[in-house]
Amino acid sequence: MFPACIQSLLWCLLAAVGGGAFAAPAPLPNLVFIIADDCTYLDMEVYGGQAKTPHIKKLATQGMTFSRCFQAAPMCSPTRHNIYTGLYPVRSGAWPNHTCVYPGTRSIAHFLKDAGYRVALSGKTHIAPAESFPFEYSDDFRTADPDNVTPYPAIDTLIRESKENGNPFCLFACSNEPHTPYTKGDPSAYPPAALKLPPTWVDTPETRKAYSEYLAEITFYDQQCGALLTMLDAHGITDNTLVIVTSEQGSGFPFAKWTCFELGLTSGMIARWPGKIAPASKSDALVEYVDITPTFVDIVHSSAPGIELAPDVEKLDGKSFLPVLLGKSIEHKRYTFGIHTTRGIINGSETFGIRSCGTKTHRYIRNLHPEVPFRNVVTRKEGDKAPFWMSWIGKAETGDAHAIAMTKKYTVRPPEELYDVASDPHCLHNLIADPELAQLKAELSSELDGWMKAQGDTGREIEAIAHTRKRGYKAPSAQ
Repeated sequence: MFPACIQSLLWCLLAAVGGGAFAAPAPLPNLVFIIADDCTYLDMEVYGGQAKTPHIKKLATQGMTFSRCFQAAPMCSPTRHNIYTGLYPVRSGAWPNHTCVYPGTRSIAHFLKDAGYRVALSGKTHIAPAESFPFEYSDDFRTADPDNVTPYPAIDTLIRESKENGNPFCLFACSNEPHTPYTKGDPSAYPPAALKLPPTWVDTPETRKAYSEYLAEITFYDQQCGALLTMLDAHGITDNTLVIVTSEQGSGFPFAKWTCFELGLTSGMIARWPGKIAPASKSDALVEYVDITPTFVDIVHSSAPGIELAPDVEKLDGKSFLPVLLGKSIEHKRYTFGIHTTRGIINGSETFGIRSCGTKTHRYIRNLHPEVPFRNVVTRKEGDKAPFWMSWIGKAETGDAHAIAMTKKYTVRPPEELYDVASDPHCLHNLIADPELAQLKAELSSELDGWMKAQGDTGREIEAIAHTRKRGYKAPSAQ
């Protein structure tokens, strides 16, 4: 396969020889994927939340807003591996946090480089090993101030060189916000006393302070998105660039990240592609992060059918949702799946596995170790650099009924849970014993069984060896 610049030259020569009989193909589209870090999508203004996101809100008027997008694992590292490989966590080997995929696993960096793309990742990485992810790396999107005149010099160089050389590029711009500690943005824009708290949270001064600082970081992420979108405009490539902005898994507050509750697995996603995606359109199609790589590959192949795809592309778990983007389909999947393991995470329960299967309206959760107290970095004394959990415990100890109920719900889990997430996205009311939902419960349980079997996920057995997938793990030497 020739690089894009050589392909363009060959087409020009053919057109000249043929007296204009051949038309040069349209240039391959650039692909830009922007992702936050620990952001609950319902907290973003564009989804009705309190965090001001003017740039993302404007983007939504120019493209398609998804309301039913999901990742397969509510932790940073499995989520990133899931996106770049197009594989679900157990199959790739990256189901715990701070982990790595199996040797020989290929990623979007391989697939698009094979098609003549420059493939870059700027900002947060959290992936391994290096040979499975041969991106062009830079740290711009993690460290730079978006208010700088040229905030992202490495990205600017990538765009300029790609444009000059006739090469399309694929960029993953990975923010570190609004991950703890909450130090970016302007919290004064969010007075703690004026904030509306989610119904699963315990109202304490510590919670309100942390929430204010967290919302400020979401606005900072929006500014990062705005700066990058401005760069695309400045280089004159907006019209030939697909941009996807996502919120990643839920926030570091309870009932989101680290859980398979709805807000732990759901992501905001907005896609803009001028002339291809209808402006101000909306979609409730079920899509997953595992579908990103197949979708990008499909876009490239559809734009240049002569490009040969690597055989392993056909074996990915994800499925292209390009027809949804183009308005040719309104549906994509019937079920989404989730997995979480606490083994090896900071302050995590030694063993606590969670699996989940969801539809547009309901989520079924199976707790593999209900006899074990659920804990993680949030529930330790100092928290995850935002120590509000102990204020919840303190309020529960005073006899506050809501604080008692929520701290118990978070740390003591039943074997199974079922939620009507259309009316109860915060998963307050477990409907597992509702006889009217018995058939749906059986259906989702069966679908989950089938998915786990297909993935080689043996449940408790897989959880027991989760630590062996950690980066740098060395098996104990024989005595």
